[in-house]
Amino acid sequence: MSKIVCLVSLLFLVIFNACSVKLATVKDKSNDEIMASYSVKKDVSYGVDKEQQLDIYLSNDAKKLKQKNFTVVFLHGGGYYISDKSKEERYIQPYLKKGINVVNINFRLKRGIPLATEDLTSVLNFLKANNATYHLNLEKIILTGFSAGAHIASIVGASVNNPSYPNKLGKGIGIACVINFSGPVDGLDVVENVFINNKTPIMKDIGNALFVGEGYVNKDTATKYNPITYFDKNDPPFFVWHGAKDDQVPASTFVKFDNLLKEDLKKNKVIFLPDGLHSPSTAELKDAYKEIFIFLDKI
Repeated sequence: MSKIVCLVSLLFLVIFNACSVKLATVKDKSNDEIMASYSVKKDVSYGVDKEQQLDIYLSNDAKKLKQKNFTVVFLHGGGYYISDKSKEERYIQPYLKKGINVVNINFRLKRGIPLATEDLTSVLNFLKANNATYHLNLEKIILTGFSAGAHIASIVGASVNNPSYPNKLGKGIGIACVINFSGPVDGLDVVENVFINNKTPIMKDIGNALFVGEGYVNKDTATKYNPITYFDKNDPPFFVWHGAKDDQVPASTFVKFDNLLKEDLKKNKVIFLPDGLHSPSTAELKDAYKEIFIFLDKI
């Protein structure tokens, strides 16, 4: 009987591997192919505020990706103060080339981290409530972003299994992983000081607006919005990219979080560039996405 069980198991693995899709080897679509294979819903409102809008890129080929039929939810940077979903499309383009569904969101600006973070939960619950229209795979969501957006993604990704976090996700929403480009994971007080003590007026404005009405952030507030606060071994896999020469989110604020991720490198991935700045160069971003698709193929 044991030999039969082994043969059946082996046959299952052979069939599974034959049917599985590896994103790292999926041929990239050209711009013309992207245009032909996607329908795009622009400026969809997910809340009553005019800034609560998102774009949905629906792929005709998503189901062909089988177990890699993820839904990417991307959040832009800008210090919770400036920028919008149209400014950093270079971060979603690699997913579009693979035929993956993408949701690119705006969140409320100049009103502090707490409201901006709440908006991501609102987006996910909105997508679930309206999925009869969009037909997204919401059980395998990739939360990702750059800078402020990556911070928001990391908070929600790490807190999803933590009962102390106030913004709850509805049933049927599954976070497959978090992909963070230069987003704060710890030391929000340090990040705030970097901005407030900057000589550039816009940087000072960003620093003063991270926590509206708080002045310098207090310890309890900083703890509540540091993703490391919620991190545990049951969290979804994390992919973190950051640079040693980041002048906005110091590399020192990543050390503890990186070490936690490195305890399980079969699950998590850390890319730390000794010469990396806050924003990856074109070449650095291209290299990062090669690693990202290898990372996703293990999920």
